[in-house]
Amino acid sequence: MKKIIVFALFSFVSLTAIQAQKSVMVGGEAMYPAKDIVDNAVNSADHTTLVAAVKAAGLVETLKSEGPFTVFAPVNDAFENLPAGTVETLLKPENKDKLTAVLTYHVVAGKLDFAAIKKAIEKGNGKAVLTTVNGAKLSAMLNGPNNIVLKDAIGNVANISVYDVHQSNGVIHVINKVLLP
Repeated sequence: MKKIIVFALFSFVSLTAIQAQKSVMVGGEAMYPAKDIVDNAVNSADHTTLVAAVKAAGLVETLKSEGPFTVFAPVNDAFENLPAGTVETLLKPENKDKLTAVLTYHVVAGKLDFAAIKKAIEKGNGKAVLTTVNGAKLSAMLNGPNNIVLKDAIGNVANISVYDVHQSNGVIHVINKVLLP
């Protein structure tokens, strides 16, 4: 009887540990906190354009490194809503620097979850200015008590649709627009 109870307890603990590994569903796939940003992103059906762009810009190794990073990850629709030909032009080898500038504008050093961004907004009297990896500024503001929006350098506003997708080397927030430096 003790063996059955111990086995049942072990099975429950193992199942609970496996379930705890599943963080959030993004693009139809579970994002696992033990995996890095790239290893999770490649599984999201909603981020195939972003993954292709990261590969074209040569940023895979950077986003697989220790970090930590906060990534504001635009969905495929966000790229499709750019002016016609923009994505194709940015993906050309001769435009690698421009592509890198756009992509690194979506990354902030450090691990900023919803609570940390909200706290920075409140401390900044309604606005937090985030310095991106490319050195440009991005503004975060509240749009209601539980919704953060991002404003880029030219005034475009992106909504965060999925918060706090924890990774081994940072956190991802899914956004609905491509931000431009």
